Amino acid sequence: MVIGAALDILARCGTPRTVYNDMPLGNPLGKPFDRSMHRETLRLALTLAVDAKSPGTVVETSFVWDAFDTDESWKRNFCFIDPNTPEKYLAMGEENRQRRLDNKAKGLFRE
Repeated sequence: MVIGAALDILARCGTPRTVYNDMPLGNPLGKPFDRSMHRETLRLALTLAVDAKSPGTVVETSFVWDAFDTDESWKRNFCFIDPNTPEKYLAMGEENRQRRLDNKAKGLFRE
């Protein structure tokens, strides 16, 4: 049983049972801190583990990364790095580190 976010890789590896979440890499259970999405993904995986009748079974969730992103532009923009603006990425990294520290102080963490 594999829960993943890269269907092409999962198919190539020949995983016997797969729950696929169409999310950015690193988020196979769903959006960070969205516990209901995580629980539902795990429920689907456990159900598939019991009910799958043949190898190669894939269940795709109906979750979306951004409900307002109707054209799924996140897929085109995810991990795009503009080489002309390194200072922008340095600032974003610092903001991310600070946000993680703030979340840690609040007791929030990724499960």
